[in-house]
Amino acid sequence: MKMNTFRKMTIVLFLFTGLSLGLNAQKTVLKTNAPYWLTATPNLGAEFAVADKVSVELSVGFNPFKFGDDKQLKHWVVWPEARYWLDETFNGHFFGVHGVGGQFNMGGLDIPIWKLENLKDRRYDGSAIGIGVSYGYHWILNDRWGVEATLGLGYARFDYDVYSLGENASKTGENRKNYFGPTKGAVSVIYVIN
Repeated sequence: MKMNTFRKMTIVLFLFTGLSLGLNAQKTVLKTNAPYWLTATPNLGAEFAVADKVSVELSVGFNPFKFGDDKQLKHWVVWPEARYWLDETFNGHFFGVHGVGGQFNMGGLDIPIWKLENLKDRRYDGSAIGIGVSYGYHWILNDRWGVEATLGLGYARFDYDVYSLGENASKTGENRKNYFGPTKGAVSVIYVIN
């Protein structure tokens, strides 16, 4: 993975975290994206109400696992987001502006979906950074629990190297791509801290 991109993402993460921790939040929630766990990716998010109908969120996911031989979906990703709620914070419809960034090292997997079908016979090692807009809905289950669904669309820039699979894997190319499409998707279980 590209070290320069890693440094940039680390700086962005620390700045956003510092901003979030410095806020005098009226309400704080923790969340996890349930479908994301199906990719063996532990993930956690924190969201803070910062004003009437406004919240900020930071979600992260990290997959360090290798599934045998050349099969891996290793990656880390960060999604900072600012949200505007139509009714009240943490209840009902919201619109957001989010960033997305991370690094990946994945390949050897047979996933016959769209561009992921290329993972079957090669490995990709690189980084991505982007921005998008999102829409979502939060259902309150009780005083402490909720469920949230969100979908985001936007732009991302991918910078990666391509490798063959196998014991003597070699670099077969490198590429940079601009991507327009889904940049965020989640069905999250929510726990209200305060």
